[in-house]
Amino acid sequence: MRLVADSGLWRTGPADDAVAATPLVALLEVSGAVLSWTIDDPGDAATRITFTDLSRADWLWRVLGESGHVALTSAVDRAAPMDEAPRSIELAGVDILPGSVDPLRRLAVGHWLRRWWPASRQDGIAGLDRALLDVEVALLTAGAQGYFFDDTLDSDVTELLAPHAPALITHVRDGDPRILDLVRAGAGVADEVGIEDAGWPELYAALDDSSVILGPPSGRRDDYALAAGEAAGPRRAVPIARGIASINWSAVPPGIFDAGENTVDWSVEAAGAAVVAVVRVAGIGPDPATGVEVRLRSGAIGGSGALDADGRATLPLVDGQGRPVPESAAWDHDWTATSVIVGAQVPNATETRETRERVRQWARARLDGPPGDAFLSEILAAESDY
Repeated sequence: MRLVADSGLWRTGPADDAVAATPLVALLEVSGAVLSWTIDDPGDAATRITFTDLSRADWLWRVLGESGHVALTSAVDRAAPMDEAPRSIELAGVDILPGSVDPLRRLAVGHWLRRWWPASRQDGIAGLDRALLDVEVALLTAGAQGYFFDDTLDSDVTELLAPHAPALITHVRDGDPRILDLVRAGAGVADEVGIEDAGWPELYAALDDSSVILGPPSGRRDDYALAAGEAAGPRRAVPIARGIASINWSAVPPGIFDAGENTVDWSVEAAGAAVVAVVRVAGIGPDPATGVEVRLRSGAIGGSGALDADGRATLPLVDGQGRPVPESAAWDHDWTATSVIVGAQVPNATETRETRERVRQWARARLDGPPGDAFLSEILAAESDY
């Protein structure tokens, strides 16, 4: 095993080991470290461990063995001060024990699915049931408590389970035995940690009362599905300019927008004496787009605002001096270099169209042939008639 000094922290892996773009990386924060994997690497691909506080990584013996744990901590203790980088340490005879990180990798993938799964009506990638996914991630988290001696971003079982009792009650009534087994296990963990939020007492009661389980499943609930097409409206005037753009996934919250490319439609239109940009972003839910920032820029002309629940925004356009753009100037303007940004500004963004397509290919492969470690929500999505 090799340890490398990287940005003031020790990590495992080659010195030139480049980090993949954010949507391709599954992360898991445990006590004293962050573990990461590239999602479409083979299951036995190298695990990257970045130590945030080696003294808190009391679980390390589980992964390296007791002798490996001692060797690594001793080597770091003997190392020169971190500011004397770059450098690395070779640890002869120390390596990750076969299979020791498999449950952690699956848990990391579960968190990845919650944040990055590319549900898209345009691309035919079915959404994942959020409640069932969170229950399974919570169960994996409860089973990995030996790695969570401290509170971390990925250790909160209550946060995963608490919002989902109403959805889980509906699943119980559907009667799918696979779902019932998962919900019962999740309810057991919820009871252990003392969750009594809205709907949980009713869920506990439903699980105790077999009479609420009604025959065969009623069919997959497609929470991500919305009514197809836009509602008919009055015919709009011919736009001054129009175009399309794509969303940077890293800039927006999950569970709102269609993850396909070119799902942002914009047009520049006259509105009385003013000129506005009308932006429409394809949604897939289950959450509304309310309040998500949107900005249009074309040379010195720009406008900004926020989307409504349906993913629409009308942005008054101004010139470089902040003055409203007159219609005549809009007709004379070259709009070919127009950019539309949905969501937050992402500094040092590494996400590209090619990165997103690589994620879609991985997601399609898991739906076409769910692997042995697939989550139940993935299996149900693969079975759906999306």
